[in-house]
Amino acid sequence: MPLMPVHDALAAILAGAEPLPQEMVALDAGHHRVLARDLRALRTQPPQAMSAMDGYAVRAVDADQAGARFEVIGEVAAGRPFDRGVGSNQAVRIFTGGVIPAGANAVVLQEDTEVDGRSITITEATSPGRHIRPAGVDFNEGDVLLTAGSRLTDRDLSLAAAMNYPELAVRRRPKVAVLATGDELVMPGSQPGPGQIVYSNGYALRAMARAEGAETIDLGIAADTTDATRDGIRRARDCGADILVTTGGASVGDHDLVKQSLEAEGVTIAFWRIAMRPGKPMMHGRLGGGMRVIGLPGNPVSSYVCAFLFLVPLIRALSGRSSVHHARETALLGRDIVANDQREDYRRARLEARADGALIATPVNQQDSSLLGNLAAARALVIRPPFAPAAGAGSVCDILRLPH
Repeated sequence: MPLMPVHDALAAILAGAEPLPQEMVALDAGHHRVLARDLRALRTQPPQAMSAMDGYAVRAVDADQAGARFEVIGEVAAGRPFDRGVGSNQAVRIFTGGVIPAGANAVVLQEDTEVDGRSITITEATSPGRHIRPAGVDFNEGDVLLTAGSRLTDRDLSLAAAMNYPELAVRRRPKVAVLATGDELVMPGSQPGPGQIVYSNGYALRAMARAEGAETIDLGIAADTTDATRDGIRRARDCGADILVTTGGASVGDHDLVKQSLEAEGVTIAFWRIAMRPGKPMMHGRLGGGMRVIGLPGNPVSSYVCAFLFLVPLIRALSGRSSVHHARETALLGRDIVANDQREDYRRARLEARADGALIATPVNQQDSSLLGNLAAARALVIRPPFAPAAGAGSVCDILRLPH
């Protein structure tokens, strides 16, 4: 099977990835959930004209000159409207958030008045509408203020509450199960024996999935046997995983058993090698019941970069996000880069803003796919298309920002 281009691989992974069913959640549980349908305001905000400041509600026609005198006939506080109208040369003491009384159409600031018992003299003229928040200045009943596919921020929750929603229709969170494979892997805190390495991939993958709004399931480490690998695949299916992510065992060696184990469990493999660096030995398939499988390489950098490029958009698509793709940006290279071969290259790079505002992406010295230190230091991926010619420092390049 020839190497699949990155664009085609992503298209295959996203094909048919429809949003998961919706569910209702309390407003407090809506943070970072994805709206399943548009949210229309259930009320007008503010429902009536209200004062924006502490002062006195008056008729602007009576207060167009400094020195005008008014009789104070009452008081308005937030939540306690005045039950009478305001007439000629009358004023009502009003506080921020108070409903503007009938007849008044301006507010004179309290610091622009001189008080004498039940009378005031204004020291600054005013005009119609001054210091008043009109009814509906924020939004009106029926306005669509939050749209389906939006991932809700803290500010969105405040807005939804003001729109009078106690609960929200959101998409179910995708369930992502992570299964590591390899006799060489030991858990953090263990003492590795000869030829063993500490398992690290799953911690980044699960954190990445959770950051995108998924639920995660840790299936642990499967030994390099078909029985152990197939058992992990069945556990993913039985726990209702929408996505099974495997790490390791995706290459072509005698001990790389993931592909044959997946096929033995009924998974149809769409592809298993990609024209990219790092991450050529990556696979994708689907189980008849709907579970999608992404088989990542074992090398930690390859695993992370492939998950960033393919797993994240898939989670977003299943979550019903309105935008699933990473946003590309342009930057200037901070160092020379050699010509590329037939594989699309994603080079880990540091990122900084120059004094003039230009963004500088400097690929790290060593691009080996086992070097976690360089991955942790990177802030972006510099994208090099297949057969891209050599490029000098200062050249324009495409980048994807890494989570930070």
